[in-house]
Amino acid sequence: MTETETENSSRSIAAVERAMDVLLLFGRSGRADLGVTEIANELAITKAAVHRILTALRNRDLIAFEPTTRRYTLGHAAIALGRAYLARTDLRIMAAPELRRLAALTGETATLSIRRGDTRMYVDQVVPSHELRVEVALGVPYPLYAGSSSKVILAYLAKQEIDDYLRRQELTAFTEDTITNRTALRRELTAIRKRGYAISLGERQIGAASIAAPILDHDGGVVAALSVCAPLSRFEPRVEEFVPVLLKSGQAISAQLGHQG
Repeated sequence: MTETETENSSRSIAAVERAMDVLLLFGRSGRADLGVTEIANELAITKAAVHRILTALRNRDLIAFEPTTRRYTLGHAAIALGRAYLARTDLRIMAAPELRRLAALTGETATLSIRRGDTRMYVDQVVPSHELRVEVALGVPYPLYAGSSSKVILAYLAKQEIDDYLRRQELTAFTEDTITNRTALRRELTAIRKRGYAISLGERQIGAASIAAPILDHDGGVVAALSVCAPLSRFEPRVEEFVPVLLKSGQAISAQLGHQG
């Protein structure tokens, strides 16, 4: 390779690195959009260079321009890359350290649940060594209206999804504490959104109780639920103790999925 070719190659690599720096800035800034001046100041490059980079990124739909604000946002191609990454991420592997942490700190069963259509199922758990304990069945579908993990997933769905679900779902009682009134369930879902977690005291299984927090992705959509389950007699005196450790674990997993809450 000649000296000229080497110089050209070095300049090309530097240009690619600057373009990546600009693209990554959108991901870590925490702002929905950025202006040319902000980008230039943040990365210590000229506005002219920023304009050239943004033009190149727009040509590949990695960046989009908002004419009304004259600011830039991530384009659909960049979002597609993010979704492709998430689709290849095994949530169970990602959540495993927090499940172990929850079980160790609480001394109770920690579970991970995901949504499957109109149902929710446990996909992982860490069980304590107590003789009297709650142990869940993995892979069994449960409805979204009963139990803390189900309710927290339902509560964090979009309003239209909740409305559609409640229109087509029959609310059948599992125990005498299951919420089967649609108005009461809507009130419960609103309360869950406000406080950030759901509680179940024998709603799905007599003598068992649980508390669950949502796991959210970069768009704020709910992808899973994290819970602490225990016999009702042990759970009630300690529920306030469980809240902060559960929320911290849920937020830690959500952060890995790009959520900035």
